[in-house]
Amino acid sequence: MLDFRIIRPPIHGFTFCMLHLVYETMSLAVGHQYSSLGSQPILCGSIPGLVPKQLRFCRNYVEIMPSVAEGVKIGIQECQHQFRGRRWNCTTINDKAIFGPVLDKATRESAFVHAIASAGVAFAVTRSCAEGSATICGCDTRHKGPPGEGWKWGGCSEDVDFGSMVSREFADARENRPDARSAMNRQNNEAGRTSLNDNMFLKCKCHGLSGSCEVKTCWWSQPDFRVIGDYMKDKYDSASEMVVEKHKESRGWVETLRPKFTFFKPPTERDLVYYESSPNFCEPNPQTGSFGTRDRACNLTSHGIDGCDLLCCGRGHNTRTEKRKEKCHCIFHWCCYVSCQECVRVYDVHTCK
Repeated sequence: MLDFRIIRPPIHGFTFCMLHLVYETMSLAVGHQYSSLGSQPILCGSIPGLVPKQLRFCRNYVEIMPSVAEGVKIGIQECQHQFRGRRWNCTTINDKAIFGPVLDKATRESAFVHAIASAGVAFAVTRSCAEGSATICGCDTRHKGPPGEGWKWGGCSEDVDFGSMVSREFADARENRPDARSAMNRQNNEAGRTSLNDNMFLKCKCHGLSGSCEVKTCWWSQPDFRVIGDYMKDKYDSASEMVVEKHKESRGWVETLRPKFTFFKPPTERDLVYYESSPNFCEPNPQTGSFGTRDRACNLTSHGIDGCDLLCCGRGHNTRTEKRKEKCHCIFHWCCYVSCQECVRVYDVHTCK
C-alpha cells in the first residue's frame, strides 16, 4: 500500500505543476540566445515561475534545456493522440496554464499529464545524449553485462538513468510541498519515468557480406514514444483511486493516501493514482476547464467512447457530406517515380450536437 505521510501547513494551495514551467522553457530556451553560454543567467532567469532549485538546475544544465522542452512537447502531442477520441482530448489553450483548470484537480487526467510529460522529458534528454547533442552526457556503459550467444555489445546504449535523473530533478523540484497533491504528482511523475525502464529493449545490427549477419552488435534502446503513450494510457485506464486521511500529530496535520477500494490490488510505483473525480466533460465549463463536445467529430459505427452515442453525451449528432481531394490510380514508372491522378471522394462527417 502506498502511504504518503505528509504535513499540511495552515494555508496552502497547489499552484503550478511541472508542465507549466517546462512549457515556458520551451518558448524561451530554444533560440539564438542558447548559442552563447555567456547568456546562461539571462536565459534561465527569464523563465517565469522557477523555484531556486530549478533555477540552479537550469544554469548547471543549460545545454540540455532544449531537450527538456522538446520532451514536454512530445508528451503533450502523445497526450493528444491517446485522448483524440475521448470527451477530454488533451486540448491546450494559449495560456500559461496550458490545459487550463483541468490540472487543478487531482483527477485521472492530471495524473496522466504529469506522467506522460515526465516520461517525455526523460525520453528526449536520453535520446539527445545518445545522439551526441550534449557534452555533459553520452552513452550508457553501466548496464551491459555479458553478451549473448551470436552477438556482442556495440553501438550506443541510451542512458535512461541520466534522462530520468534530469526529469526527476527538474520536474519534481516543485513537488516538495507537504500535502497530498504533491505526493500524488511525485508518484505519477515517477510512474512515467519508470515506464521507460520497463520498455527498454535490445536493438541489434547485422554485419557481414551481403547481410549475412556474421557478426551482430546490440545496444540498449528506448522504444518509439508511441509505445510509452500506449503503456501509460493503460495505466490511466487502471489508475488507483485513493482517499486522503488526516491525522493530527505534534508537527501539525498529517495526510496519508490509501487505496479507496481494498479489494483491488494496491498501486505500485508503476501505477497512476488520483483522489478526485473527473468532470464528465460533456458541457463547456470554465471552472473545470471543460470545452464540451459540441461540434466534435464522432464515429457513427463505434460503440466505444469515440462513438456518437457516448462522445455526444446523448445529445445526438449532425451529419454532413464533405468532398476531399485524394491521390488515386497511382502508377510506378521505371525508373523511378510514381505518377498519380487526383480524385474527389465524398465522405460522411458526423459531429456532436
